[in-house]
Parts: sequence; structure tokens; C-alpha cells
Amino acid sequence: MSLWGNKDLVYDDGTVAVNFGTKKVVGTGTTFNTAGISAGNVIAVGAGATFGYAVITAVDSASTLSIARTSGFVAGLSTVAAGAVYAISAEPGYAVYDTDYRAPEVVNGVTRAVFGVDTAEAQAVRGDNSQYIPQHAGWVGITTYVDMHGKLRVKSETLVAMGKDSAGSGGIQNDADGSILADDTQYPDS
Repeated sequence: MSLWGNKDLVYDDGTVAVNFGTKKVVGTGTTFNTAGISAGNVIAVGAGATFGYAVITAVDSASTLSIARTSGFVAGLSTVAAGAVYAISAEPGYAVYDTDYRAPEVVNGVTRAVFGVDTAEAQAVRGDNSQYIPQHAGWVGITTYVDMHGKLRVKSETLVAMGKDSAGSGGIQNDADGSILADDTQYPDS
């Protein structure tokens, strides 16, 4: 199991349900076993991870995944009913259990999320003089909130620096497909 990969979207077809007792994710309209998913990938369940995150430990079949634990899900949940949207990424699994990025992504007006920012996205946002300028391309933790003066504040933390080398190899691969991942709002595909 790797610590992280370079895809901010590995797979998101169909919908899922999560059984906390068995630590199984059961999909409908999915082909998990042929989608390039591997142990160590992260599943975000619900738009904006409204239900939570988990690290995948195994791809059991076309419609079933095993997860490590359920502590990355919203407190008080005991299951996620069938029909939930989801996205699987290769983001660092340790961020799932970091209280700074715990689900849901929006709590009391503060948004916290991990984004896969490729080199081109980082350069494009720099050209826009955006508040979302990351220190480096790679896996970036972003926290946003409105301060007491009504101004949007954005804090970024580079969790894993990953840029392309001079030959154009490496770095984050963007999704460019309109998935439930919010990275395209802050970091438009170039």
C-alpha cells in the first residue's frame, strides 16, 4: 500500500452505500475491480465529503471495497444508505484522520479540504492573483473562512510537494471531468 499517488480522481462511477459494521463499501453501477483502484486510495463519500472519508484496504469485487476504519466519517453515523455519490483519489491517506481535514468539509462556515493541484493549475491560479495560490503543486490542504471584517481568508498547506520535472513527468494528474471533487472551483483545469 503506497502512502499516496498522483491522481486527484481515480474513479467515481455509480453510487455507494457504506456498512460501518463490516467496513464494506458496496457500489451500484460500479466496476471497482477494473477501475485502477488500489489499497491506500481514499474514498470521499457524499458531495463535499458530507458523510466522510476512508482509506481503502482492498478491492473485493466489481461492487465491493474494504475500508480500514470509519473514524474519518462524520461523528454519529453508523451507516451510509445506498445512493451516495463518492469519489476515489490517491491523496495521502493520513490526511483522512487529521482533525484539520476531518469530514464534513464545511463546518460552521469553515471549509477544509485536500486538493490535488497539478503544476499547470498552480501556475494558472498564480496568474489570476487568486487567494488560492498554493506554495507548491501537489497534495495541498486548504482552509477557508470569512473573518470578522467579512473578508474571505484562505490558508494553504502543502502536504506533499509534487511537481513535474523538466521532462514533464510526475506531478498530480488532474481530473478534468466535472466530478464531485471541488478542486476545479479553486484550481480550474488549464
